[in-house]
Amino acid sequence: MLSTKSRPVIEATLALVASRIGDITPKFYKRLFSAYPELLDGLFSRSNQQSGKQQRALAGSIAAFASHLVENPESLPESVLQRIAHKHASLGVTEPQYAVVYEHLFGAIAEDLGDVLTPEIAEAWTEVYWLMADALIKIEKGLYAEQANDRPWSPWRVASKTPAGTSAMSFTLEPADDTPVTSAKPGQYVSVKVQLKDGLRQVRQYSLTEGSGTSRVFTTKLNDGGEVSTALHTNVHPGDILEISNPYGEVTLKEGDGPVVLASAGIGCTPTASILRSLAESGSDREVLVLHAENTLESWALRGQMTHDVDRLANADLQLWLKEPHADGKQGSMTLREVDLPANATLFLCGPLPFMRNIRNEAIEAGVPATSIHYEVFGPDVWLAS
Repeated sequence: MLSTKSRPVIEATLALVASRIGDITPKFYKRLFSAYPELLDGLFSRSNQQSGKQQRALAGSIAAFASHLVENPESLPESVLQRIAHKHASLGVTEPQYAVVYEHLFGAIAEDLGDVLTPEIAEAWTEVYWLMADALIKIEKGLYAEQANDRPWSPWRVASKTPAGTSAMSFTLEPADDTPVTSAKPGQYVSVKVQLKDGLRQVRQYSLTEGSGTSRVFTTKLNDGGEVSTALHTNVHPGDILEISNPYGEVTLKEGDGPVVLASAGIGCTPTASILRSLAESGSDREVLVLHAENTLESWALRGQMTHDVDRLANADLQLWLKEPHADGKQGSMTLREVDLPANATLFLCGPLPFMRNIRNEAIEAGVPATSIHYEVFGPDVWLAS
């Protein structure tokens, strides 16, 4: 995939660009938003820009992609590309936007590297960019074609809004027009577009918490200082209309009969609850091990749904870790060293990044193949940048 002409150039400059990419990406976004300020309205997250998460995610993805091309010039990092493409599709990213990104990203690279950026280096990194961009465009076109409609956004009416635990809220939605509805797969998410008090529209991804099909139920935790979660919790009420994307996300339950392990912490239980619900609704006889970590029993947002679904399954077991002592759970942080993992299991992970890193490492130490471990990251995938 990577040409023999560009490979030695990328190999020789990878360390330099990787060391500078953390400075290049802020310059890129500054250039991009100066030229297209409207991109902050309904596409890019203002809070992720301010926190630096988006910059780190972009830097991480570019570095990971280039490193893969150097080590495996005849292939592409499919798992990285799939994750990015699903997120892009949930935001309605279009093919022409890649040319806009290229213009301002390479303007930032030239600004940062100065005379170091020779024509030869610029040509090689241009090849890397378009290899990545063309691969994403191809995947995203396929994802769009799988939908039941050709609309990136459609209106949904809030049918109900109910408290979930001590700091979360569940929203049940119904279609507000006749746009054909795509059936969601267990574990997928939708993007939700919310208008803030200053008039700016902001988008966040939320896992669909009740299995698959054409229903739309998502649960969101109220984040301290969070713009969108605060707006949803305080300003959105039954009867209001929200703009919702089609369902996306590559971390989904596949058909089969092998054991399933669902490990989550905090509000990370939302995608695992969806997978668990689909197993319960289908009357699955698969071995299912549900592992959840929470601060208190009362703060567990989907406690009722998940415990009910475990009870509905013939071969399911639930283990709970709580920071505050309680008879229903173990005290402390989750550790797989206390768990008898079923052989040949598929592991699904969701929660804070340190939690997922730790559980993934313990799973690999326990003999679970990395290819059998799937994780979902809320917001920009900063795992790659860490």
